[in-house]
Amino acid sequence: MYSASELQSQFGLRTMRASDLDLVVQNEVSSYEHPWTKRIFIDCLRGGYLCWVLASKDKVVGHGVMSVAIGECHLLTLCVHPDHQRLGHGKRMLRFLLDKAYRLNASVCFLEVRHSNNEAMALYQSMGFFPIGERKNYYPAEQGREDAVIMSLGLPL
Repeated sequence: MYSASELQSQFGLRTMRASDLDLVVQNEVSSYEHPWTKRIFIDCLRGGYLCWVLASKDKVVGHGVMSVAIGECHLLTLCVHPDHQRLGHGKRMLRFLLDKAYRLNASVCFLEVRHSNNEAMALYQSMGFFPIGERKNYYPAEQGREDAVIMSLGLPL
């Protein structure tokens, strides 16, 4: 059995490429009931967002997308394939993206998370994010819509 640090070292962070998108979308489909589409990721790449993957030579196990502008950043998505969760990959990617945003002069980060996504909220809170509000009916859900919790974190970490 490999330790979490040995498993982490198998994967490196690099910028997302168009050639990654099919694997990125597969991760989304494996992770979420309402995944982002390939078109959304294409738009993010074209829009100049920070788009990164956690990957080996032949596998993408995680991805994150963040916008940075006018002194703030917004984490748009952070996803780790279910087979690779709880190994520190999400925290590693989040820390990396926040550092990138800070280096681009962001002094605060915002995100929305599903009210029911306790695991993601625990990750964000462990990094210092705190709730600052709600967006009613923000996310599509199996039975209508679900509220989002808005969270914030001052940078640098």
